[in-house]
Amino acid sequence: MRKAATIQDIARTVGVSTATVSRALSHPERVAEQTRMAVLEVVRQSGYRVNRTARNLRRQRSGSILALVPNLANPFFSAILSGLSTVLAASGHALLVADTRTGSNPSMRVSEYLAGGMADGVVILDGSLPDAKALERQRLPVVLACEWSPHRLPSVRVDNEGGAALAIRHLVQRGHRTIGHLMGPPENVLTISRLAGTKQALAEAGLSLLPEHIFTGDFGLESGAKAAADWLSLRQRPTAVFCASDEMACGFIGALCHAGIDVPGSVSVVGFDDIEVSAYLTPALTTIRQPRRLIGERAGQLLLGMIEAKSAQAPTEVLPVELIERQSVANPAG
Repeated sequence: MRKAATIQDIARTVGVSTATVSRALSHPERVAEQTRMAVLEVVRQSGYRVNRTARNLRRQRSGSILALVPNLANPFFSAILSGLSTVLAASGHALLVADTRTGSNPSMRVSEYLAGGMADGVVILDGSLPDAKALERQRLPVVLACEWSPHRLPSVRVDNEGGAALAIRHLVQRGHRTIGHLMGPPENVLTISRLAGTKQALAEAGLSLLPEHIFTGDFGLESGAKAAADWLSLRQRPTAVFCASDEMACGFIGALCHAGIDVPGSVSVVGFDDIEVSAYLTPALTTIRQPRRLIGERAGQLLLGMIEAKSAQAPTEVLPVELIERQSVANPAG
């Protein structure tokens, strides 16, 4: 049976120190290209594998990153977690995922995760968490993804206000003058930001958002269906509705379809997120695309940089969004 190659074997073959081999594998940017390529070629030929357990013990690290997600059943988070996992795997980190909305006391569960030493850093996709003081006590690098908090924690998010404005301007350009808005939870930062962008774009067009044309939701399918019932009950219905999430837009369109209402013939609909199902609805949903995989990748890169620098500070990144035009928007009837 062939003996497994060691880091000493690699160093001896290349003619460098074991420290140089280690740097070539863990921090390749710090090693001259010719040396780095020589190390990697010998590693490939020998089948050498890094003993990550031993390395983590030396560094007093767990080798794991914890992602806190508010609802694992929500398809919105899948691409973000995929991007995050890809970046972490390349650096030798495992991804642990926990649902913050399970159990009677989510905040207590988060504190237990952090206190248990099971993670070297945390990516939080739930803006209502965590308790900033608890995080400061744990001294763990933390990055917020998608949502953000008033505690000035580093975050990776998109231009939510600008995305909402894009949606409204598109509807105005198609001739709509009475536009409704289906919001998320009132206290949520995404809701607040997207409502601000909605009002700003309407004001630019000389229009306003009437109180009876504001529908409250929770980003979920059921609240979209309820908003459809509320829209049907109005005497003066808006000819278009901008939904603050694709899931709500799906629920809204589905309920109207069951009621015999044509979309976009009777009402145009725009969503936000561009989750996978949006392109397969009937009609396919016009929406604001978030680069969800990129959000996960950048959150992972930001967090790994903080871990290596042993710093809790990092810049916040705001990524652009784009309008994806499909079939759920038409000119208003008449």
